[in-house]
Amino acid sequence: MQAVQITRNGKPALPDSPISFSRKLNGGELFSARVDTLQVNVGKLCNQACKHCHVDASPARTEIMKRETIESCLRVLREFRIKTLDITGGAPELNPNFRYFVTEARNAGAQVLIRHNLTVIFEKDQEDLPDFFAASQAEVICSLPYFLEQQTDSQRGTGVFEKSVKALQKLNEVGYGTNEKLVLNLVYNPTGAFLPPSQTAIEADFKRELKTRYDISFNNLYTITNMPIARFLDWLRRSKNEESYMTRLVNAFNPSTLEGLMCRNLISVDWQGNLFDCDFNQMLELSLKEDLPQTIFDFSLEKLNSRQIATANHCFGCTAGAGSSCGGTVV
Repeated sequence: MQAVQITRNGKPALPDSPISFSRKLNGGELFSARVDTLQVNVGKLCNQACKHCHVDASPARTEIMKRETIESCLRVLREFRIKTLDITGGAPELNPNFRYFVTEARNAGAQVLIRHNLTVIFEKDQEDLPDFFAASQAEVICSLPYFLEQQTDSQRGTGVFEKSVKALQKLNEVGYGTNEKLVLNLVYNPTGAFLPPSQTAIEADFKRELKTRYDISFNNLYTITNMPIARFLDWLRRSKNEESYMTRLVNAFNPSTLEGLMCRNLISVDWQGNLFDCDFNQMLELSLKEDLPQTIFDFSLEKLNSRQIATANHCFGCTAGAGSSCGGTVV
């Protein structure tokens, strides 16, 4: 099921906040450091429709990145020697050019990260994904809301937990989480309108419980704050939690997170090739500043390094508490 996203002026809605993010920056601006990661959303088609999904991905979506856009991403990786390719979706594996993209990126010398939802392994023609991942030595990053069935299924759908456990076991069988060259990381999102707990503490809980209950091993657990945009913002407004959640994020603002924010070291590419400061800005259609390259087809590393980053109230989600990024906590 796809949520009906609230919009304003025909664009995705930004969260309301008791104070603007720019005020927390004391009227200042946020600038990037150096682009070392190309994060590419290859489409919004997914075999799941999770309640917290900031992409609004689902089986009903039809947006898929074309081969020519993937070729331009590969050109950028080669020409500018971008060291990391972070592939996301939807379920990125459902893009018909996904495996080509991974293989060519590895041939170009890039480290490849794959945002994997685990259950896609059980879709048609995807059962060999663990072997493909291992052959590519890609780092696999999997979403798993909790180590208990009820919490996971309530967020991601009935039967998802059981399939996720089986998928993790299949990944372990080919060496993920046990072979030092095959990195398997998990992602934890809270199931409600609150901040995630200590990443170190909950990682220990996940490692103990998954090993004891299912003999599953993994490398790291990343805690990521639910961003107040798209499907999660819809839920906040329907449940009348938006004001309290935004107040919680604002009150937890931590200036120490600013230096390590992911937007300072990556560029996000949408399924059409448009460029954004981060994946969240992409979903809000919050474009790069007008004087910067706007698409992967006119990419310029010189212009994108040290650029001014577009910010808005959703940025409180990345700067609350220990901070939040696609790689977990920031500080």
